[in-house]
Amino acid sequence: MAEYDNTNTFALFKNDKGDNHKRPDYTGNLNVDGIEFRVSGWVREGAKGKFISGTVQLKDNNSAGATRGAAVEGDDESDLPF
Repeated sequence: MAEYDNTNTFALFKNDKGDNHKRPDYTGNLNVDGIEFRVSGWVREGAKGKFISGTVQLKDNNSAGATRGAAVEGDDESDLPF
């Protein structure tokens, strides 16, 4: 059986806020090109009605993957003064 590919997908789930009103209303995971992120969302009220705003944070378990592709081809660091 083929393994499920969750690349470039996300899922949000209702969060138990307990007695802390600052906790997000929804939390979940986001995958962008194989890099995993944690997503948090809060239900807000605006001029056009309700919406969700939130934050995205790199998951700790693959922080090295965040720098993938950061170097520019042909960029030689040997000329750096430090």
